[in-house]
Amino acid sequence: MQITKENLTIIIVTIKSQNIIDDCLKSIDPDIKKIIVENSNDQEFLNYLKEKYKNIECYLAGKNLGMGPGNNLGIKKSNTRYVMVLNPDTILKKDSLNHIFKISKNLQFAILSPLSDNKDYPNYKINNKKLKNEGELFEVDQVDGYAMILDKKQFNNNFFDEKIFMYLENDDLCLRVKKDNKKIFIYSKALISHLGGKAVDKKYFNEIEFSRNWHWNWSKFYFRKKHQGFIIAFIFGSLTFLKSIFKSIYFFITNNKFKSKLYYLRGLGFLNALLNKSSWYRPRLD
Repeated sequence: MQITKENLTIIIVTIKSQNIIDDCLKSIDPDIKKIIVENSNDQEFLNYLKEKYKNIECYLAGKNLGMGPGNNLGIKKSNTRYVMVLNPDTILKKDSLNHIFKISKNLQFAILSPLSDNKDYPNYKINNKKLKNEGELFEVDQVDGYAMILDKKQFNNNFFDEKIFMYLENDDLCLRVKKDNKKIFIYSKALISHLGGKAVDKKYFNEIEFSRNWHWNWSKFYFRKKHQGFIIAFIFGSLTFLKSIFKSIYFFITNNKFKSKLYYLRGLGFLNALLNKSSWYRPRLD
């Protein structure tokens, strides 16, 4: 089967993304269906999107679900075989999707992604030495979560792990795909720009950084425990925990309150995961 405008839905999870979403949506063919999941109660933002863009459905999550659960909500609302998970701080290059449409004919895949236009920050990893990065279409072990097309039939309704609020949800998905002997591809003729860390208004910078540091260590422990076992997760996590606490104390003594809290939250993220607590921390975006 081939991906077309008619059987593809683009899923974009947003939160306080008014500053960046227009550039993303303008880069998408207006004839393609789009689903926006806003991780808040901001009805005004969704009204703005519905008035400005066609072929768009908007849903309020009511609270900050995170990236994985937010994407799952959008996927469940879609009625097409293929969905493209897209971050709001991305811009598709001209004809990127047309290139994807052409190459997808008779291609068996679970995940198919465009290529980052920034050569210094590739959006894929190849861990298996048997996989060779050759040609315009090449198989990889992992792709970044900011742009990936999923063939829903390959997943049996088992998409992103909803225990993960943010970070490593795409790594987990890709690893499960590879364990099931399914394919992940990058197509280098289809290009995308990722602004990185711009999805939320910069006025919330401190809160977002606090959240990122807490969840990075929570997710690393959870991911390692899930795929490598508790002992490996504990060993690696404990080293990070000790470094984080020492740095938090140092920056507290030197009166750098921001960095002191940052490293304290890194340690706290690991500790909560170790104690088997959920990824509960949320940034204050009021």
